[in-house]
Amino acid sequence: EGTLVASYNRGMKLLNMSGGVTATVVDDAMQRAPVFIFENAREARDFVKWIKANFEKIKEETEATSSVAQLTYIDHFLSNKFAFLRFNFKTGDAAGQNMVGRATFAACGWILDHYEGIENFYLESNFATDKKASQINIMRTRGKRVTAEATIKREHLLEVMRVDPKQIDYHGRVAGVGSFLSGVNNTGLHSPNGITAMFIATGQDVANVSESSAAMMYSELTDDGDLYVSITIPSLIVATYGGGTGIGTQRECLELLDCYGRDRVYKFAEIVASVVLAGEISLASAISSSDWVSSHEQYGRNR
Repeated sequence: EGTLVASYNRGMKLLNMSGGVTATVVDDAMQRAPVFIFENAREARDFVKWIKANFEKIKEETEATSSVAQLTYIDHFLSNKFAFLRFNFKTGDAAGQNMVGRATFAACGWILDHYEGIENFYLESNFATDKKASQINIMRTRGKRVTAEATIKREHLLEVMRVDPKQIDYHGRVAGVGSFLSGVNNTGLHSPNGITAMFIATGQDVANVSESSAAMMYSELTDDGDLYVSITIPSLIVATYGGGTGIGTQRECLELLDCYGRDRVYKFAEIVASVVLAGEISLASAISSSDWVSSHEQYGRNR
C-alpha cells in the first residue's frame, strides 16, 4: 500500500535525523498453560504448594526435552476447583511454541506420576492465549517485551511532518481517552501494519500478529520543546532461527538486517519495535496536521 510505505519511510527519516532509536528487550517468555482439576478448591491450593516445592525437579523434566528451552518460572492461578499453571520458558532464537509444548507435556507426565488426587488434566487451558490478544500477556509478557524510544527535535518534526510537538502530544492525550472508551489493547495507532509487513518479509508466523499487536504508546514534551516518544510491545513473538526464517527470500531479508541465525533474536525484536515507532509518529503527525486523508488520496491504491 503506497501510503503506508511512504509513511513508514518518512517516520524512519525523522527518527534518523533526530539521532535514531534506542530499543531494549526487557523480558522474554514463552508459555504453555496446563490446567489440573481436583475434587475441591482446597486440594487445588495444596497442589500449587507442592508445585512450588518441586520446581527444580519439574524444571529438570522440561529441560531434558530440549537443548534450548529453559524453564524460568511457573505462574499459578486458582479458580473454582481448577489449578491453572503457566509454564514460562526462554526459547533461544526460536519462537518456541512447539518447543514449550513438548517440554510442558513432559513435566506434566512427571507431575501426574508423582501427585495423587488429580481428577483430570489438559495440556492447554487457553490461559496461554496462543494466537489471541489478552490482558495477561500485556501484563506478563509472551514472546519478547521490547521498548523503542526516541527524542525528536522540534525543528525536525516541523521540517519533515509539518506539525508541532504540542499538536502530537495533545492528540495523543485525546486518543488515549478514545482507547480507554473502546477497550482496545493498544494506545497507539496502527502497530499491526508495521509488524505484519516485517513478519511476512522475514518468515515469521503471521498469526502471531494477534498477540504482537498489543502496544503502549507514550509521549511527552521535553523542557527544550522537543518530543519524547516511546512504544512498548509486551508480546512480540519473533524468531531468527527455525520455522519460516530459513525460506529463501525470508532468510535473505533477515540476513540484510544481520538477524538470521543464533544470537540474533533480541536485535530483530528491537528493529521491529523501531519500525513500529516510525509508523506511529508518522501517522500521529498526519492526523494532527490533517494530511491523513489527502495522503491516501494521493498515494493510495488505484491512484
